[in-house]
Amino acid sequence: MAEEFENTTDTSFDAAASKAERFDKGEAIRKVTPRSVHQQLNLTEDREDPVEILIKTSIGRIENLLPIRYSRMMESPFAFFRGAAAIMAADLAQTPSTGIHLQLCGDCHLMNFGGFATPERKLVFDINDFDETYPGPWEWDLKRLATSFAIAGRWKKFSKKTCKEFAWNVADSYKRHMLEYSKLSALQIWYAHIDLAELIELGEDEEIKSFQQKRIKKAGEYTAHEKEFAKMTYKEGSRARIKDDPPLIYHPTGEEGKRILKEAAIVHKRYIDSLPDDKKVLLNRYTLHDLAVKVVGVGSVGTSCGISLLMSATGEPIFLQFKEARKSVLEDNVKIKNKYPHEGERIVMGQKLMQSASDMFLGWTNDSQNKFFYIRQLRDAKVKPVLEIMKEQNMSDYAKACGWALARAHARTGDPSLLSGYMGKNDEFANAIAKFSILYADQNEADYNKMVDAVKAGRLPIAAET
Repeated sequence: MAEEFENTTDTSFDAAASKAERFDKGEAIRKVTPRSVHQQLNLTEDREDPVEILIKTSIGRIENLLPIRYSRMMESPFAFFRGAAAIMAADLAQTPSTGIHLQLCGDCHLMNFGGFATPERKLVFDINDFDETYPGPWEWDLKRLATSFAIAGRWKKFSKKTCKEFAWNVADSYKRHMLEYSKLSALQIWYAHIDLAELIELGEDEEIKSFQQKRIKKAGEYTAHEKEFAKMTYKEGSRARIKDDPPLIYHPTGEEGKRILKEAAIVHKRYIDSLPDDKKVLLNRYTLHDLAVKVVGVGSVGTSCGISLLMSATGEPIFLQFKEARKSVLEDNVKIKNKYPHEGERIVMGQKLMQSASDMFLGWTNDSQNKFFYIRQLRDAKVKPVLEIMKEQNMSDYAKACGWALARAHARTGDPSLLSGYMGKNDEFANAIAKFSILYADQNEADYNKMVDAVKAGRLPIAAET
């Protein structure tokens, strides 16, 4: 179905066509790819073993951190889903497609959204993880996001009907806000952002609203680098050093550690060179004092990630986070050539395309072994979702917020009129996405059980974190 559509219709943005013409073009796509087909999950009999995919995605990761990766994924089907972007990408490649491509997040699940401060110190709500960003079918991000709510709802013991409603709310919010963006100019879309305080004010649960407002107030007052400095460092003579907290934070040792420390200054300089001139001037007032490995996330465990401490001549600190930039899990599944020879640049540029405002220190670098990295501030007034305390209404509100944020991100590099024309104004598209989400939640649970069996059989190593 996707091939037939792609061979007969040009879905690139047509700046010469009116909004109404582009809307009609999107509506016409339904004749080739009906909206109802997005409920389908017809996986082939020769589907690759999900455990084998996990093993493949572990190649090149730090060997002694793999048990932590698998232990985290073992915690629940939802934790497994967060670390299984490669498995779902391969499955999404088998689903019907409209053939409309735009910049994707690539690992679009509910824990990869949240609040953070813009360079102007305004708190916004947006997507905040772009390790897998890549051009691809717009439906993939939406299906992964909606499915994450269905799976998280099960983890919180909500009913099947409620979990399906969460997924439906994601798709419905995405559709409604995409229609709103279709009425704006390209410049207005580029300026658009979601104010975190205003978003929280829309909530109906007064208890949660009060909790979130306190978090925003604390985040706004949070001078991140100074507080992190007090918490994460100690004095070694006259020099500040990052505290070890193994196995999650530690300094590299042995020959590999010597190599990393020796070339750290060169790698840091390459990173500075990737920044705009104004940021170069700013960061050149700081020198690199220390760096340590820091285990992060679920999907990133085992990749080369860490933190570096920069200090000014007068003792002010800046903490930067560096993360290894590996090949996107989408690349082989969408069959689109990567335009960036540097994977760090791919992530940075994808992030700048999709986010309403990106970290001012966002840049890329590589080491002498040509391992790619991207770098950003360690924390900057971040407000993460607290899934554990969310009740049914909170989850519904959050689903709508994430659908809205994804629509805004997609509207920047896609054609909102074309997408709105395709989705239409009734519930058919949202219904299809909700049904798909439940089907994939079932598949994810089956894959999770296969991982559990693989651990029991000794195919995957696990270890308790300390």
